[in-house]
Amino acid sequence: MITITFIGDEASAAGFRLLGVDCICPDREALMSSIESAQKQTTLLLLGAQAAQQLPEGVLDDLLASSLAPPVVVVPDLRGLSGMPDRLRQQLGLSE
Repeated sequence: MITITFIGDEASAAGFRLLGVDCICPDREALMSSIESAQKQTTLLLLGAQAAQQLPEGVLDDLLASSLAPPVVVVPDLRGLSGMPDRLRQQLGLSE
C-alpha cells in the first residue's frame, strides 16, 4: 500500500489531510525524530519548506540524495511564508 506523509506547518497539513495524507506537525525539537520515524513507515515523504529550513546543515542534502529512504520532496508552505531553501533552488537549477 502506498502511504504519503507530510511533515510541516498546521495550515498546509490541513489541506494535505483532506487528500488522505498522513500529517505530522512537530516543533523544532521533534523535527528530526519525526522525519526518522516517518521514513520507516511511508512510501513518499513531503517536507514543508519551513521545516526543511529548520534542519541542520547537510541533513536536507542527505535526505534528498538518499536512495535507502523513501523519496523526499520539499513542498512550498501554503501561505508562501517560506519558499524553498536557497540550497535546494541551487540543486534544482532554479536560482537566478
